[in-house]
Amino acid sequence: MYPLLANYVTTLTDLTQHPEIVLEQVETATVAILENNQPRAYLVSAVAYEELLERLEDYELGLLVKAREQEKSQAIEVSLDDL
Repeated sequence: MYPLLANYVTTLTDLTQHPEIVLEQVETATVAILENNQPRAYLVSAVAYEELLERLEDYELGLLVKAREQEKSQAIEVSLDDL
């Protein structure tokens, strides 16, 4: 059994029959959509999705910074005049 990582739970049938109710819940919390009593998908608000993407981008940039820091010892120092 998978853990439910949501504040609300609904079924695919409820989503198709009453989308406005489910979308109201999504504005304040994550909604798990179940199929055969298993989470099939999660719905999050547009704001929450954008925040997730922003955090992911920040994390990836942090990894890039760490990788570049390790390459710093191989860097060659040059002056702007040499460029």
